[in-house]
Order: sequence, then C-alpha cells, then structure tokens
Amino acid sequence: MSKNTINIIDTHNHLCDPVFDADRSEVIKRAKETGVSTIITVSETIEDAKRNLELAEKHPELKPAAGLYPAFLDLNQAEEMITFIQKEKDRLIGIGEVGLDYWIAKEESEREIQKEIFSRFIDLSLELNLPLNIHSRSAGRHVISLLLEKGAKKVHLHAFDGKAATALPAVEAGYYFSVPPSIVRSRQKQKLVKQLPLSCLMVETDSPVLGPEPGQRNEPANIIFSIEAIAEIKTVSEEKVNENILENTVRLYGI
Repeated sequence: MSKNTINIIDTHNHLCDPVFDADRSEVIKRAKETGVSTIITVSETIEDAKRNLELAEKHPELKPAAGLYPAFLDLNQAEEMITFIQKEKDRLIGIGEVGLDYWIAKEESEREIQKEIFSRFIDLSLELNLPLNIHSRSAGRHVISLLLEKGAKKVHLHAFDGKAATALPAVEAGYYFSVPPSIVRSRQKQKLVKQLPLSCLMVETDSPVLGPEPGQRNEPANIIFSIEAIAEIKTVSEEKVNENILENTVRLYGI
C-alpha cells in the first residue's frame, strides 16, 4: 500500500499503560508513519479512563473509551465507571473494554457478577448511543447471547477467541470483530478471518500485548501485520482490506 493513501484506525489498545511512559510520543509517531491516523484507547479501570482523557488532550490521534475490565468483580466500581462515562460522554468514543471473561471467572457466582456488570454497560451503551468495545475471552457464546438478548446495537468484539460458528449470530446482527497482529501466529484467528466477511472486520493491536512476536511489547505501528494477514487469507489486495475495514470502523464509531 502507498503510505500516502493509507488511513488506518487501531480500534483497541492500551497506550495509557505505564510500559509506554518512556516513549509514548515516539510510539505514536511510528504509528502515524505507518498510516495510523486514529488510535482508540480503552481502559481497564477508572484511573485508566482518566488517563486516557488526559492523553487525548496531548495527542489528538488518541480517541478515548472508558470501561471496567471484567476481572474487577465489583458492582461499586462498575457504578463509579458508569457515572464517569455519563459525565464524560461527549469526550468518549466508546464504552470499553467491558465484557465477560470465563478464563478469569471460574465460579458461577463470579460469572453472575460479571454478567450483571456487563448488562449495565450494555444498557449504558443503548442510553448514550456509544459503541461497546468488548472483551470476551473464553466466553464468546455467552457474550453474544447477552448482547442479542438485550438488543445491543453498536458492538465491537475485540480479539474474539471463539469459533466462526459462534460468531455468526453476531455477524448477522451487524456486530464487528477486530483482528490483532497476533493473527500471524494464531490458527484460531486465521480460521475466524477466513470464514467471516470483510464487511464485519476491523483491526486493532491491543498494545502492549497480542503482537506479531510473543512476549514482545506490541504497538500501533504493528497493525500493518493484521492488514497483511487479512489480505493474504482473503486473497484480496491490502488496499481492498483497508478500504473495507476503514468503512466499517467509521460506520461504527463515527470517526
């Protein structure tokens, strides 16, 4: 792809992570040089969410989202985050990351708390008309079931780790799936992309994790690996892939 024509949106990453404190500006510069115009920064905690807003003031390429990571099984923290999102809704591009994680929550009692918290964020998404940026590790079927049950409208499933058959009801509902650079080493991601239509795909990095090389810090510039992999799997040009994923992302996030 010609760099003059590239306009890529990284739809899910953690640039607020302290691992970027020493060189965050350089990381953003490298991303721009690769063709990344916009970086959606998600949060795991209220502290992350506040930091994302601060960073967006300094770096206009960053578009902040706010959400409570499903590892935090605390209804009070969830309500604090909901209040924060309601207050800052005009400065936020989405609600995330939120969702379910049955790899973390092994007990049924823990899963019920996760579902209650996630349900509240789905309701908030409908109330504020903000997209959901969703984590669904080892819980893809349950996440999609709850989203459909509650009538969620604007949905982004990040780094989905389930089978394509599990994802299809979400595709039919108009939901989107983002692909990280780890696709180059993940048979599951490769199979998912092969079976899902381009019309529901976006790209992400999930920086600082899910990079092309295990154990190495990931960053937004690596998003090109996602585009190259999708193009190879779909046997279409990288330009065609980028055209489609950009259209999908703009449609969902209104960027």
